[in-house]
Amino acid sequence: MTTIGETAQPEEAGTPEGNHRDIRSASVFLRSGAVFILLGLMLGGFAFAEPAFINIGNLMSILQAVSVVAILGAGVTVTLAVGGFDLSIGAIAASSVMAASYAMIVWQLDAFATVPLVLAFGAAIGLVNAFLIVRLRVPDLLATLAMMFLLSGLQLIPTAGRSISAGLVLPDGSKAAGAYDPAFLLIGRYSFLGTLPVSVLLMGLVTLVLYVLTERTRIGRLMFATGGNEVATRLAGASPERLKTLAYVISATLASLGGVVIAARVGRGDVSSGGSLLMDAVAAALIGFAVLNLRRPNVLGTLVGAVFVGVLLNGLTMLNAPYYTQDFVKGAVLVGALTLTYGLGRNLDR
Repeated sequence: MTTIGETAQPEEAGTPEGNHRDIRSASVFLRSGAVFILLGLMLGGFAFAEPAFINIGNLMSILQAVSVVAILGAGVTVTLAVGGFDLSIGAIAASSVMAASYAMIVWQLDAFATVPLVLAFGAAIGLVNAFLIVRLRVPDLLATLAMMFLLSGLQLIPTAGRSISAGLVLPDGSKAAGAYDPAFLLIGRYSFLGTLPVSVLLMGLVTLVLYVLTERTRIGRLMFATGGNEVATRLAGASPERLKTLAYVISATLASLGGVVIAARVGRGDVSSGGSLLMDAVAAALIGFAVLNLRRPNVLGTLVGAVFVGVLLNGLTMLNAPYYTQDFVKGAVLVGALTLTYGLGRNLDR
């Protein structure tokens, strides 16, 4: 304690107070930068082991590979913000792949009719999810799980379980006369200046728009308020039901956009597409909680999480790691990142 006329002296290094302050600073640094630290270590380690890993072509390949996961993860992030969870995004993306292929191969539509049609399909699924959750009070996990199973079966019915490609033989015995519109294929295959893929540009655009929506607008603040306390949202003069509906429509529409990118990339409607998208998108969204120690859904964190997983899988592939070990290594690294953020950082705070 200081007396009148005395001035408080700053804490010196080596004193208990100074040591505690240093520990707290280390804690904040670890919790804020754990994912970035691990990402930097992975980039350096893979580049050292395989110099080709760090060239611009491979880095763009990583971003292109994670673009769909990041887009779907952004949708999951929005539903998490309102206190929900969308398990149907993988099925919506897969159904959108089939819908886009069917529209061009069977109905012979062009890209300018197909893309809006598929996005409208996704928005409609989002409205159905919102109706089940908001109006009928079905728990979000159950409602979106039911929608996942519904869509997984529905996408197989028009073609009797066959993948869709040019020359498809329909269940009635007729042969589809359409083909993929070259303009549609540009969405998944074209790169600006031969370097920046369209899908990466879409990923950046989606991230930017949703970042502004969730972090810089009143709607975004109300979404987070809805996820924390619906009563507070009502007191602020907003409708939690409308905000939840908006969140699920955004999530499903983005899932359909991801399906469009996949269809344009592979050039066929594969019945097995979208199998791992749900888990990868959820992983990216949850890793986002740990980015910058925000501990809440955030779109930029989801993007970092998607890139984190993409770098890891690409590096393991380039090092010829056995495919059956990749999920284990991915899980181990993710556990490490989350432990640094939530476990070790918290212990250092004490």
